Amino acid sequence: MNTDAARRQIDQQWDTDIIPTLERYIEIPNQSPDYDPEWRTNGLLQQAVELARAWVEKQHLPGSRLEVLTAEGRTPMLLLEVEGDGEDTVLLYGHLDKQPPTEGWEEGLGAYQPVIRDGKLYGRGGADDGYALFATVSAIQALQAQGVKHSRLVTLIECCEESGSGDLEYYVDLLAPRIGTPGLVICLDSGCGNYEQLWSTASLRGVVMGNLTVQVLTEGVHSGDASGIVPSSFRIARQLLNRLEDPDTGELLPEWLKVEIPSYRVEEARRTAQILGDTIHTSFPFVPGMRPVTSDLTELMLNRTWRSTLSVTGQAGMPDVEHAGNVLRPRTSLKLSVRLPPTLIAEDVVPRLKALLEENPPYGARVTFDGVDGASGWDAPELAPWLRATVDEASRAFFGREACYMGEGGSIPFMGMLGERFPEAQFLITGVLGPQSNAHGPNEFLHIQTAKHLTGCVAYVLERYHAERKG
Repeated sequence: MNTDAARRQIDQQWDTDIIPTLERYIEIPNQSPDYDPEWRTNGLLQQAVELARAWVEKQHLPGSRLEVLTAEGRTPMLLLEVEGDGEDTVLLYGHLDKQPPTEGWEEGLGAYQPVIRDGKLYGRGGADDGYALFATVSAIQALQAQGVKHSRLVTLIECCEESGSGDLEYYVDLLAPRIGTPGLVICLDSGCGNYEQLWSTASLRGVVMGNLTVQVLTEGVHSGDASGIVPSSFRIARQLLNRLEDPDTGELLPEWLKVEIPSYRVEEARRTAQILGDTIHTSFPFVPGMRPVTSDLTELMLNRTWRSTLSVTGQAGMPDVEHAGNVLRPRTSLKLSVRLPPTLIAEDVVPRLKALLEENPPYGARVTFDGVDGASGWDAPELAPWLRATVDEASRAFFGREACYMGEGGSIPFMGMLGERFPEAQFLITGVLGPQSNAHGPNEFLHIQTAKHLTGCVAYVLERYHAERKG
């Protein structure tokens, strides 16, 4: 493949065709099913899929077959198959569902308001993960335009990744004969440490989420009358969280939430810390005077990728401050998100976590930990020498710098499932979610130049994979 010609073609297509289509995609408020109970009837997920389907059809990919699969009660799945030279298969992945809009967008920006500013496309879902299908098709077209041979390509684009990919296994089972046994899996739903080189994800943390509810009364009562007699449900919730987390350091206390970090992953974190430097923490929008939990950059990387952590991401039972009266509230509910090391099994953690929080409640309060859901993390198999060399070559060809590897703090449920199904496959997990891109939060953006470079890298890897298989 002539990389200069591929770069020109990819850049032009992004500028004239892909970005305008992504802008229309951003305008669709298609939240993931967990956040939109009306998704079955409001047609927003279907609208996003139809936009993607129509765009792919317009590309007239030679040897392609495009299909939108639906099943009763399940989110739609877009399947794109492209014939290749030979029987070996590459599986590619992305998703079209979005997180909720959230508050805090800067003036002039909005979740469903596409804005291009300083080389970035702002709006919900452009980077996580609407761009993936467009980048995949553009990479295939770059190969086909030069007559470069490639393997058979199967692309799955799901619509419930942000809700834990609950429908994905059903579709993978359904499509198993058509998917076959891929020798390479490429996932474009991950992050990057900076926008200057190709980043390959080495591991992903798992997660367990649930609602901790503490009830002390059947109804609220005057705080002047009850305080000092009735324990506060909020104080009891704090006590229960202290069973789980050291309130001073943030370290999770149970030994069953800890793993021994492999020495090569520690060294990998050290190298990443050297490359990224203080941007590991300065990329976050800290308030003035705020500092990270430690000044040791390697420890920050390990905290983010290989250690369990707790976040309280929501609440119920507390009115807004402007509506809060002098009432001792009957209950407090907190949404807990417990991130797990890549090698911990989520289903083993759930009963232990539930017992830790529910057993022997202070003052005999009514305590429940329910609505529990979880997904295990993933530790990537070692890259074959040809793939490690190819990833580095691709990064140098399109970014101008060597490739880098790091763990990610988030979860991609798809990866653990595929790792079990295809243990002999090689994996390239990458993405455009770099510093301040803020997926799931306000001001999410797609770094356009990085998306273009990444598209070229995918084309490069597809070419070299096929050459390797033909050997």
